[in-house]
Amino acid sequence: MNNTSLIAIDLAKNIFQVCLMDKNHKIQFNKTFNRKTLIEFIIQQPPSTIAMEACYSSHYWGRLFNSFGHEVKLLPAQHVKPFVRGNKNDHNDAIAIAEASQRPDIKSVPVKTLVQQDIQCLHRLRERYVSQRTYLSNQTRGLLSEYGIVFNQGFKYLTMTLVELISPEDKRLSEVIKNELCHVYTDFIQVSKRLDDLNKSLMQIAHKHIQCQRLMSIPGIGVINATALYSAIGDGDQFKNARELSVWLGITPKQFSSGDKNRMSGITKRGDRYLRKQLIHGARSVIYRYKNRDDKLSNWVNNLVQRRGPNKACVALANKMARLCWILLQRKEMYIAQ
Repeated sequence: MNNTSLIAIDLAKNIFQVCLMDKNHKIQFNKTFNRKTLIEFIIQQPPSTIAMEACYSSHYWGRLFNSFGHEVKLLPAQHVKPFVRGNKNDHNDAIAIAEASQRPDIKSVPVKTLVQQDIQCLHRLRERYVSQRTYLSNQTRGLLSEYGIVFNQGFKYLTMTLVELISPEDKRLSEVIKNELCHVYTDFIQVSKRLDDLNKSLMQIAHKHIQCQRLMSIPGIGVINATALYSAIGDGDQFKNARELSVWLGITPKQFSSGDKNRMSGITKRGDRYLRKQLIHGARSVIYRYKNRDDKLSNWVNNLVQRRGPNKACVALANKMARLCWILLQRKEMYIAQ
């Protein structure tokens, strides 16, 4: 097996399909391993290229195999699917991964470091708590409206109203509903506290890494956006230029062309939906807070809002912000308003 050049692995929880190819791209074997035997097998192999889909647990395996001296290529799953021939099974999936890894036009996903993995974990937990808090708020408002209790929007007014309703002096609700509202209030406070703790953790991480500080110098990029971008792209070396980052985020126009006809429509919405959403939220804050500023970016945004409206301007500004992020990461500079 000294002529091994490519090892393709179809990942799973406990059983892994491994396709071994030699330097002439001929299959030597294609069989299954469990977790223990897979690690033992990879350790015994000479330095090789290991190809896997960028999916569940792939970054863990990528870091582990890199520590063994191998080169790891994580392939986007949507680019591997066209290479599957015959029935959909682990045997054919491993061969498809091996064939897709040899295509020069398919770009691999960089293996995340432990720091990037930690940040991504915090963001996933934060997103769940944000959804839970919003769900609690909306459900409580809907239930209380059936009792004729309507109050202003915002979490502040929700907590104030709940405190009033669960007090013994308030007689608008029965004791049964008051007891349930006590649990709702407790859940809401606990979720809000967890969100505050996660935001503080992300803030501490952002102030430790110079890449996050460079990103936060851009208007519309705060702690949440900076840490999310750093977790996803690192230094951005996997992109050749700023436009590639925008294309990867799905905030570039969608193209329909045939012959001499070429039409551009809305954005493609490819890539990470969470990052795209956060960037557009950040762009919206810039539009509403930078109306009276006189720098180059603010003038460009204000003119765009007048011509195309605030919604399209948000997406266009998010596109520009993404490109600025890549430029500053590559140049290792802070943003300076002109």
